Amino acid sequence: MGKVATYSTLLILGLVGSQWLPGVLGAPYAAAADTIRVLTMIGLSFIMIRVGYEFDIDKSNLRQYGWDYLVAFTAASFPWIFVTLYFVFVLLPPDTWGQLQTWKETLLAGRFAAPTSAGVLFSMLAAAGLGATWVFKKARILAIFDDLDTVLLMVPLKMLMVGLAWQLGVIVAMMAMMLLLAFVFMHQLRIPTGWRWVMLYAVVIALVSELIYKSSLLIDESVPIHIEVLLPAFMLGCMLAYPRKQGTGDEHADHAHAHDIETPGERRVSTIVAALFMVFVGLSMPAVLGGAEIHTPGNDPALAIAGNPSAAQTAKVLGEEQGIGTITAGQPPLPWSAIAFHVLILTIISNVGKMFPALCYRREAHWRERLAVAIGMFPRGEVGAGVLVVSLSYGIGGPIVTIAMLSLALNLLLTGFFILLVKRLIAPVIDTNRNQGTEKRDRSEYHSLNP
Repeated sequence: MGKVATYSTLLILGLVGSQWLPGVLGAPYAAAADTIRVLTMIGLSFIMIRVGYEFDIDKSNLRQYGWDYLVAFTAASFPWIFVTLYFVFVLLPPDTWGQLQTWKETLLAGRFAAPTSAGVLFSMLAAAGLGATWVFKKARILAIFDDLDTVLLMVPLKMLMVGLAWQLGVIVAMMAMMLLLAFVFMHQLRIPTGWRWVMLYAVVIALVSELIYKSSLLIDESVPIHIEVLLPAFMLGCMLAYPRKQGTGDEHADHAHAHDIETPGERRVSTIVAALFMVFVGLSMPAVLGGAEIHTPGNDPALAIAGNPSAAQTAKVLGEEQGIGTITAGQPPLPWSAIAFHVLILTIISNVGKMFPALCYRREAHWRERLAVAIGMFPRGEVGAGVLVVSLSYGIGGPIVTIAMLSLALNLLLTGFFILLVKRLIAPVIDTNRNQGTEKRDRSEYHSLNP
């Protein structure tokens, strides 16, 4: 667990830096926000290409993936629903409960609790030595579908904020195209898969995503086209072909033959990239400046960390012309003791919402493994932070966003503990399977010697 402890420490250092550096460096740090975000995207792309490369779909059993998608949908939706209800009925006054604007703002702000941080989860599970377990394989599917649901459901949420927009249709069409390409050309794209090439692919994906985003702001900065790198990177990994079997002429090597990413050099680079990614995830967290003070659309300092210099102006226009942010940002500040209490409760209920997978897969796995998968879905990170940045860019603020940020930060701090809990949960199952495998091998050797 030494690598998990190292990754956890790096996450904490990045998180501390995201809160401390803006106040110390001021404008230079705000100017570096774009660079931090792009480096985070590159790291995530590298990790997800590798994850996709090791992922395979049994096309003869597509019903199973339909069930996986449904389970992932609940894991993304239940935390969102629970957090939104908490925002409305606990943090807002009763006279706002029946207002449509209340639900618009809290539904968007509460979406931060939905996505599992796939990059953080996979890196941590691999560091804990769980890469070959059922838990890792199932968590890989659920986390990808979980984040896909988050991105898809952001489309109708943005429609609630700004109305129908052609940009949102473009996002859905591009995602559908990527999914179709990955399914049709699963592990058929024969291009190099060494770490240097994978890093190049990751850089290209991140820069293209950033270029599309920046270009769309020139058209309409209130509805940018933002394609999360997680999906295209994962889909590219799924399309990368495995090496050919030596001396067989077989055009399609199976997964077990794909040893090219398991060399010491490849593993060393993957470890370094994952470590740097942890730092950048922490640094990507929006700064909670001013504590419980009210942040208005025009002066919210966290907007400067959003990596979009025009975000503050956009939020100001939306706030003034459409009334966005008038409910949440207009709430009075809370004392820090109350904020700490709400952060703890919000963190608990958002993680309880991730527990549905523990009730599923009874025919596939031991209850310890099912519970471990659910707990493995707890880590939040870069995608949740991105949702909060979107909320800020629409002028949503006040204690609700402060509490949401701190809850996300607390989940990040607890990531190492979650992974340790997962490992301890499934350790007896791993030991049992290992012993059964040893006994089976011994019996086979005995019968071969004593026919």
